[in-house]
Amino acid sequence: MHNTRYAPSGMVCSVDHLASAAGLAMLERGGSAADAAIAANAVLAVVAPHMCGLGGDLFALVHDGATVTALNASGRAGSGADPARLRAEGHTRMPHLHDIRSVTVPGCVDGWASLHGRHGRLPMAELLAPAIRLASAGFPASPLMVAGAASAARRPGGGDFASVRAAGDRVTRPGVARALQALAGHGRNGFYLGEFGQGLVEAGAGEYVEADLAAPGADWVEPLRTRAHGHDVWSMPPNSQGYLLLMSLAIAEGLDLPASPSHPVWAHLLAESARIAGHDRLDVLHEDTKDLLDPAEITRRRSRIDSRSRLRLGGPGQDGDTTYLCVIDGDGMGGSRSSSRTRPGSAAWCSSPVRGSTCTTAASASRSSPVTRPSTGRAAARPTRSPPALITRPDGSLRSVVGTMGGDAQPQVLLQVITRLLRHGEEPGRAIAAPRWRLGTGGTGFDTWDAPDDAVLDLEEGGGWSDGLAALGHRVAALPYGSSFGHAHLIDVRPDGMLAGAADPRSLVGAAIGR
Repeated sequence: MHNTRYAPSGMVCSVDHLASAAGLAMLERGGSAADAAIAANAVLAVVAPHMCGLGGDLFALVHDGATVTALNASGRAGSGADPARLRAEGHTRMPHLHDIRSVTVPGCVDGWASLHGRHGRLPMAELLAPAIRLASAGFPASPLMVAGAASAARRPGGGDFASVRAAGDRVTRPGVARALQALAGHGRNGFYLGEFGQGLVEAGAGEYVEADLAAPGADWVEPLRTRAHGHDVWSMPPNSQGYLLLMSLAIAEGLDLPASPSHPVWAHLLAESARIAGHDRLDVLHEDTKDLLDPAEITRRRSRIDSRSRLRLGGPGQDGDTTYLCVIDGDGMGGSRSSSRTRPGSAAWCSSPVRGSTCTTAASASRSSPVTRPSTGRAAARPTRSPPALITRPDGSLRSVVGTMGGDAQPQVLLQVITRLLRHGEEPGRAIAAPRWRLGTGGTGFDTWDAPDDAVLDLEEGGGWSDGLAALGHRVAALPYGSSFGHAHLIDVRPDGMLAGAADPRSLVGAAIGR
């Protein structure tokens, strides 16, 4: 369970061994971390449609050996998005499932193009070749794919999954192969203005126009960071929820955490840090969150936490389906990246990678609970976005790339993993595999902050925290060890330059492999 893998000069870590292998192959051919990430991400778009895909989005953090940059390819609403119409139909938020209007213009492929343009070495066609081969010739269904295959097969265009009955059954995806071939042969326009784009415009029935797809949808932006446990931790600015991770880390660092993560007060203080950071997320996510990371604001929020009891927060505004992969290459470039998929009923499912010595972290948007609001005359879908993370040492050198899937729980999972790594000195395998808690709602997985005082503390089996947390005032629920608590992956650069990485055992077929 606590498997840490080691490598001297390059490593790829993802939720599926086929994707990790594709990324490693690019490193062995002289490709950069960005190249490896694109290759791995493309494979995930084929083999893990239940987590990510070409129709999804991407966030990436890149450490190029000297600086950290951030790429937001999270997608924008189509020109036909109309919040007034949705409200007239009685919606107070975007529909969770089976409604094309919850789907933004996919940013994933534009994210690949931007990463490749700035950091790529190998031809894009070479990077996409493993994914094209698997989509055309077939690949074995993973255990996690099997769980949703029957439902997917009943959806329009779900015929690829009709024959999936058990893990290992062969799956082919000819439509995805054609989309990747168009991208390899004709660049981003081959994808956005070709068969895929035309299909999206038709499915949208006025939600999108060709001009939406013609305009590149990836932007290099300034990342956010905070100091925690003697390191700088970096994440994405809004529209990502990355600030929740950074604020939670900064709050928790000033608390008297027990020496052992097995102590119930350890889980209590981290959970309270997450709640006091996120209780007003619905009000502030769309704003400039740099002010929220101001030391005075961190101190104010931290002062409300009591190690002896659970805090009553009050309502929001008062005081108080994704995948991830990472890569580090032999040149010291690191990448941390997470991706999401579109909702069922949209054009595709989605995926995400991370690569080598340059560090890139990316995450894609989850479409399940965006709020639709006017923005410069256009509706802006505001989804919950995954926060990839990148960690540097005080001298600016790369320490770690880490990320996870898990809806609203993503910052909470990373808070626990990073605290174990940096504060308690745990090896990646132990930090990743250890039991977790999450703030649960019993709803969609994207509604934690609708009523933060009502959130139950879901506890993964094996943590041993239940009685102690209940005594501190938490409502707790026991859940099995598994995917409900995310798939996190981590690559750590040791002081001697050796790489240590771990894929989450909850993913069942994930792999950290190196060279």
